Amino acid sequence: MEMSNKEEWKVFLFILGMFAIAVLLPVGHPRFDHAVLQSLHLVRWYAREHVVVGLLPGFFIAGAIAVFVSQAGVMRYLGPHANKTLAYGVASISGVILSVCSCTVLPLFAGIYRMGAGLGPATAFLYSAPAINVLAIILTARALGLELGVARAVGAVLFSIAIGLAMYFIFRNEEPDRIESRVDVFEDQKTRPLWQTISYFAGMIGILVFANWERTEPSGFLAGVYSVKWALTGISAIVMAVSLVRWFGLRIWPTAAAGLAVVVLAFVFPKYPVIPFVVGLIALSIITATGNTEMRAWFDSTWGLTRKIFPLLFIGVALSGFFLGRPGEEGLIPSRWIVASVGGNSIRANFLSSLIGAFMYFSTLTEVPIIQGLIGSGMGKGPALALLLAGPPLSLPSMIALQSVLGTKKTVTYVSLVVVMATISGLIYGSMF
Repeated sequence: MEMSNKEEWKVFLFILGMFAIAVLLPVGHPRFDHAVLQSLHLVRWYAREHVVVGLLPGFFIAGAIAVFVSQAGVMRYLGPHANKTLAYGVASISGVILSVCSCTVLPLFAGIYRMGAGLGPATAFLYSAPAINVLAIILTARALGLELGVARAVGAVLFSIAIGLAMYFIFRNEEPDRIESRVDVFEDQKTRPLWQTISYFAGMIGILVFANWERTEPSGFLAGVYSVKWALTGISAIVMAVSLVRWFGLRIWPTAAAGLAVVVLAFVFPKYPVIPFVVGLIALSIITATGNTEMRAWFDSTWGLTRKIFPLLFIGVALSGFFLGRPGEEGLIPSRWIVASVGGNSIRANFLSSLIGAFMYFSTLTEVPIIQGLIGSGMGKGPALALLLAGPPLSLPSMIALQSVLGTKKTVTYVSLVVVMATISGLIYGSMF
């Protein structure tokens, strides 16, 4: 009865709290109403620009890691007993290949972490994948200066290794129990040659990379890649489909029919490539969900990650838009407060720049024009680097979703390490330049 009374009090206090919030909501106040509008704008923009071509392919790759990648292989190269130089070296430069944002990297991180990757290499990958985006580094050097671009690249690589080592050291006593609890039900079935699995993953990673390729210059090699990004995406999809049909038991006729439908739609809607892309994702979902045991396991693994992480990301995006707005628009927190807080090269300016960057959501490459505008408004070079090192790898949406994978203690520790190290790096860089 006592427990029942406690539960009733909890329910009563929750209802009372919701009622108080409803009564006190400042609806009608211009800044509050504008913040709500920016939250909805950011959610819509995120859904249109990042979910289909970035997040969903990321979930499929993460699901595939859980089913098709040997747990022994993950343990050998990224596990707690793996060669540290190799493990951290690979994890720290992963962003050179993957052009992803802080949210898109989450399902990939969850995939390797749950397969038994050590916490150190896994968090090094979590940081480096969005931080060392080669396109962003190039754009930073051209728009903000060569020294800042180099500092960002070097700092991001060193950061990822340092953060991974720190996470491993802090939680080293918890790792053995977590690793021993991992059981891969498909371990005994993974007998296909490694090169077949590599070709399949190469196709999927190609889809993720080229579909999210952004223009960074009016001409040159990178601009040339951008001009044919959807053709390269299509070629990558063909590589993936052929690999699945030949070596993974995917049914040929449904796959061929889906491919034909995507090609036809690409010609019918040349200005809207996302339409055939969506149809391809839907077809892949249906074919895998109704396929053989491995295909169904792939779909189930993908859906499990999507169901757990996807809603949390949208909640985080909505909160980020509400408090911090979106590029060119303010949220509840006035932008003048931010600009006034990040001038000079004080500890306070670098810390606030790191903290603000950690909570803001930066799409791939958007951090550069934002920081360019802040520098024009008086932001110091040290705080600019601090924001570049803390912003892209973190965001409020990614923190909320990361907590469901790592837990509160590890998530808070990871975020704190990024903010503190970005602050120190900003101080050092600001004193040098």
